[in-house]
This record gives sequence, C-alpha cells and structure tokens, in this order.
Amino acid sequence: MTVRVPIHEQRDASYDILIGPGLLDEVPSLLQRHCPAARYAIIADSTVAKLFGDRLTAACAAAGLPATVITFPSGEWNKSRETWAAVSDRMLGAHFGRDAAVVALGGGVTGDVAGFVAATYLRGVPFVQIPTSLLAMIDSSIGGKTGVDVPSGKNLLGAFHQPRLVVADLAVLGSLPKAHLAAGMAEAVKHGVIADPDYFEFLDRESGAILKKETTALERVVRRSVEIKAQIVGQDERETGLRAVLNFGHTVGHAIEAAMRYEMLHGEAVAVGMALEARLAEALGVLEAGTAKRITRLLERYELPVARPESAAPDDLLELMGHDKKNRGGELRFALPRRIGEMGGDARSGWTVAASAEAVRGAII
Repeated sequence: MTVRVPIHEQRDASYDILIGPGLLDEVPSLLQRHCPAARYAIIADSTVAKLFGDRLTAACAAAGLPATVITFPSGEWNKSRETWAAVSDRMLGAHFGRDAAVVALGGGVTGDVAGFVAATYLRGVPFVQIPTSLLAMIDSSIGGKTGVDVPSGKNLLGAFHQPRLVVADLAVLGSLPKAHLAAGMAEAVKHGVIADPDYFEFLDRESGAILKKETTALERVVRRSVEIKAQIVGQDERETGLRAVLNFGHTVGHAIEAAMRYEMLHGEAVAVGMALEARLAEALGVLEAGTAKRITRLLERYELPVARPESAAPDDLLELMGHDKKNRGGELRFALPRRIGEMGGDARSGWTVAASAEAVRGAII
C-alpha cells in the first residue's frame, strides 16, 4: 500500500509512504530506488538497534550497500542537542561525505534526531524514515518536522527536512509493548477528532481488536491516519496555517512532558492534553457540549491517562505553554475542535483559538 505525500509548496519534495508487512527486508532495493547514496548512516537508539540494526545492515551488505549503525541511548530525554552533536560528530569522524544518506530506524525520538542530523550535516543530506513504533508510523515520521528538545520546551530547535521515503513495516509492531501501542493510538484518536468522524467511530468500535494487534484493524489504523496526516502536511509544509490543527492536545501535552522531565510517553502526555484541551474548548464555547466526554471516554478505552499528573503543577504548565510556537502577540493559542471531525478557527486565525490564562488554568486544574 502506498500513500503519496504531495508537498504543494515544492513538488520535488513529495514522497511516498509504503505500508505493509515484511517491508524491512526490501529496504536495500528501496534505498537504491528512492535514496541512492555512496554510504548510509543508520541512526537508531540502543533498544531498536538490538532488535533490527544487525538485520538491516546485513541486508544492505548483501545488496552491496555500505551501511553503518550509529546508536544513541534510548529515551525521550536523549532527544537533545547533546545527542544531535554526538551523532553528527560520529558521522564526521567516520568521514561520511555529501554523497551519504541517513536512515532513521526507530520511533519518534529517533526520527526527529536523525532527521535533524540529516538536515544539518554538511548543510543537508537526504534521509529515509523507517518507523518502528505505531506513533512514528502514523504521525512523527510524516511531514519533515525534525528537531530536539531543550529546557524551555519540546521541539524548539529543529528544521523542516522532508524524507525521500517512509517505510512502515507493520510486522515490527508485533514487538511493540502495550504501553507504546496505546501511546500511538493517542495520535490516531487525534486524527479522528480533527478530520474524520467515521474514523473516530471505527476507533471506538474496534478498540478491542486494535489492542489485540489484529492485522486488519491495525492496518486500517495506520492507513487512515497516514492519509489524514499526509493530506494536511501536503497543503502546509512549514506549519504556517492548516497544519496547526495537528497540534490538538499538544500544547498542554508538550508542557506536561517538559514539566515531568520526559518521564511520560509522548502519546500519554498528548492524551492528557486532548482531554484537558477538549474541556477548555467546551468552556470557551468552541466545542459542542458533551464532546469532551466522548473524547475522554475513547482515550480511556485505550487505557490512556486523561488527568493532569500531580507533579505537573498548573503554574509550571502555564509558564511552559508560554513558549509554545503557536502563540502570537503574547496570547496563548490552541488548536481546538468544534465537533468530532471539524476544527475551530480558520485560515485568518491560523487555525487556532486564543485563550486567557484564567480559562486555561480552569481547564487544567
């Protein structure tokens, strides 16, 4: 199955997302076709490198493709400037040139770090995304947003750098822990809320099958979420307008992650963010009454948290939200739904809604 990401702002940056079981073994031929290079730096965290690193390098070697695995410690807290520098220095030390390419093998952290390395190494080399988590497959590997976290907040340093190809091998999800599957489903729920009421209902109706990793149900999740994300980022590559709707749940979610020093999975923090931002949207009169409960109930079906962690104090969250990239003129701004499948705001408002600190505090307490 192939989903095309049509980058309207620069058509030569458009690329394919391949979805299906067993694609990892086809990577060498896919690299030769979509991202030819003299050498490949396969960047993976320490966990994923043990699972798939040797397999991928062996496949590349059999196809005559020189490939080297470069690892960094796993964990969101390692999505940092220090990791970016360390990986870049290892590539420089190994004399990778401008004729090299990067392969991001792993979850969202790896994709963001490896993509940022690719965007900046020798002023930019091509790269390919091979996501190994559900969240990375349906969200973070698509759209070319790369970067690292800093003390002031998530993803505040980075670059837009589109991959040449995304390879989503559904078979690798078999090794995905239950908590990480649920974290990925938070992004799927978001996609339903912002763009597709039928998909939202499917996620509700088939939650049991999805949590059991039944192939047909999981394949539909990946396909539909990828289609939604691809359609949005294709229209707004650099997040100057419509792409802001993808940030539903992320303003509060990112603040929670930073306040908790990234001890909570990204998808778990986004789930809490969606529950609280939906409550805020109802309080502001943006969201149809009763919809926040529907969203919260579906998140709970996937055993995701929906309440603010006690260690993330409201004052700390408000301060961190003040650094959010969507803010304008000192206003806190949020991507909020109007109803399931439709977002509030419009092109003139940047697809976001302003909220006072008092209103936000009331929603997150």
